[in-house]
Order: sequence, then structure tokens, then C-alpha cells
Amino acid sequence: MRLVTWNINSIRLRIDLLRQVAAVMSPDIVCLQEIKVDDPLFPLDECRSMGFGHVAFHGMKGYNGVAILSRLPLAEVRPLSRCGRDDRRHLMARLENGVEVHCLYIPAGGDVPDPEINDKFAHKLDFVREITAWAAAAFTPESKAILAGDFNIAPLESDVWSHRQLLKVVSHTPVEVELLNAFQASVPFVDAVRHFVPPEEKLFTWWSYRSPDWQKNDRGRRLDHVWVTPALAPALRSALVAREARAWTQPSDHVPVMVDFDL
Repeated sequence: MRLVTWNINSIRLRIDLLRQVAAVMSPDIVCLQEIKVDDPLFPLDECRSMGFGHVAFHGMKGYNGVAILSRLPLAEVRPLSRCGRDDRRHLMARLENGVEVHCLYIPAGGDVPDPEINDKFAHKLDFVREITAWAAAAFTPESKAILAGDFNIAPLESDVWSHRQLLKVVSHTPVEVELLNAFQASVPFVDAVRHFVPPEEKLFTWWSYRSPDWQKNDRGRRLDHVWVTPALAPALRSALVAREARAWTQPSDHVPVMVDFDL
């Protein structure tokens, strides 16, 4: 089974790029974040034409939204709300083999890493705390679950272009990293990409639109993750970050992340 997660940054704007991902990467499951479309306007027929006969989505106009596209039948689909908000950031789909796939979009957190003066950052921290408690109650090491999406946190020093310069930048601050590590330890989840890529090796999945030459400057961050419960770790076969997708015409600022399983 091949899974791809991608913050597409508007599914309707980048539907042709999604076709390219489907054709070139041949995923069985695609987890999308920031689809930015209300449910009645979701491009369902277009997704089905790519070979995804089973589609679940939980969107909202111009903001957030998550979707799971699957070639494999889905036995159950369930949207999940966090922090008392219906902001469409978490969608679960259970496959017929019992594996749960969770598409997750953690809040970005704004620009100021101070919860006292930045409500967006406070919400981000609360979101991670809540989802940590949820995971600890929902899963055991024997559970078969995949969490994939834009976590908006780069936890390792090698997950950012400059650890020193980003310590006070939202996405790599110590408080965020500490909370994400606690989230990962709650089951504990296995970082599927770092399972194959050594932790000392630089690895990015996002490059800012503000960078005049993202390839030359390479000031990236690894914000997009795929985690699995320990029971699924033996099924991991390979992982790939599709860096070249950042150079596509009208790209997302995130690139697809692919993980192969032997299930």
C-alpha cells in the first residue's frame, strides 16, 4: 500500500497537480490538507476520475479542510473536532483490513510565538495537547493506525535550515517541539520518514513562497509527517519526499510525502 500526504493549498486551484501526483506516484491513498473548499463544491468527480473510488472530505470555504482519497474501500469515515471548534482539521478513514488512516492538519500558529498575545499560537499549543491526550486514550502499541498530514512543527534540528535562527520562529520553538515529542511518545508513534532517513540528515517538505529562489537558498522546514503505531512499523518499506514538486507551475509551498507499506 502506498500512502501520500500533501498540503495541497487549495484542491480546486491545484487539481491538475493532484492528477500529476496520482499519475506519477500511483498512491493507493492520498491524505490532503488545506483543501480550502466547502463540501458541496468538492471536486468529487475529478478525484474519482483519477482512480480514487472512495473519497472522504471535511472542508470549509477558503480555509483549512482535509480529505482522504482511496483506491481501497473505506469501512468507516469519521470527522473529528478539536478544541471545541469545527475547523475541519482531522478526518479518520478505516480500511477494511482494520487500519485507521488519520488525515491531520495542526494549526500553523501565526507569527508570534507567545500564547499570551497571539491567540493562534495559543490555539496551536492547545490543539497539540488535546490530540496528545486523545491519542493516548485511542491507541495502544498494538493498534494499527497511520497519522499523516501537515503537523506545522519541525521537531529535529535537521528538520530546519538553521536550528539556531529558527528557535524563536513558530514551527520550531522549544515549546512546540516539546509538545510534538510528547504527542509522538503518547503511543509511541514511529516517524515513518525518519525510519528510513537518518535523523542527522537535512530533510524539508516546505519552502516559503516569500523566498526569491527557494532552490538556491534552500531555507526549508520538515512540517509534513507520517507516523505509524508500533504494530505497523514492521510493514514500513520505503519513504520519499517529492522535493521536485516545489518547482511545478503554481506549486503548493508543501511537497508530497510518500510512504510504502507491505500490508
